[in-house]
Amino acid sequence: MATLKKYNVAGQEIGQVQVDESLVHAEANGQMIKDYIVALRANARQWSANTKTRSEVNHSTKKPHPQKGQGRARQGMLSAPQYKGGGRVFGPKPKFDQHVRINKKEKRAAIRFLLGEKIRENKIHLIENYEMDAPKTKTVANFITTRTLPKRVLFLGEGSYLDFNADGYAVRINMPSTKHVNFIKSLRNIPKMNFALATNINGYDVLCAHEIVMTEAALQEIQQWLC
Repeated sequence: MATLKKYNVAGQEIGQVQVDESLVHAEANGQMIKDYIVALRANARQWSANTKTRSEVNHSTKKPHPQKGQGRARQGMLSAPQYKGGGRVFGPKPKFDQHVRINKKEKRAAIRFLLGEKIRENKIHLIENYEMDAPKTKTVANFITTRTLPKRVLFLGEGSYLDFNADGYAVRINMPSTKHVNFIKSLRNIPKMNFALATNINGYDVLCAHEIVMTEAALQEIQQWLC
């Protein structure tokens, strides 16, 4: 069974953690992963770009020069596209209902494969916890330097949940938590360092990250979700 090294905030190795084999050796179709990433990027678009046509611009409708007698091409009005300040031809307009549906099983399969690929390449590291008494950028920067992490790193933390029974069904809801706040504030001045909760990640975040750092609890959440 594959293992991941576990470090403390100082960057010192304090143990190893076993990883589920189904996550390490996950496989997925390449076209499916491409379609998933393309759908993510398409759904991130606002589709709010808007240009004005010649009938919408606030411009004079005066005829630039007489129709005949000057040897020039006939022109209708100054709001035509060929004049400065005129309307745009075939410019972008707001679009709606452009959402691309992503299959849940395909989403999990893609994320599982991308994480498994990172594990096989030794690009996932475990950290003891993210709890800090106060924001301290230097502490996080020293950890990054000690572990010789690259420029783009994704930090994953565990969430906070409330479990209870409702009419015989087990229900889990997300609860706001402040245990990661100081660590997130410590990351803000370090470029290309991102933080997310383990269950909120998507394939694009995993794909863009050169390496991933997560807590053991976050790893357990991911394994419970994906495996």
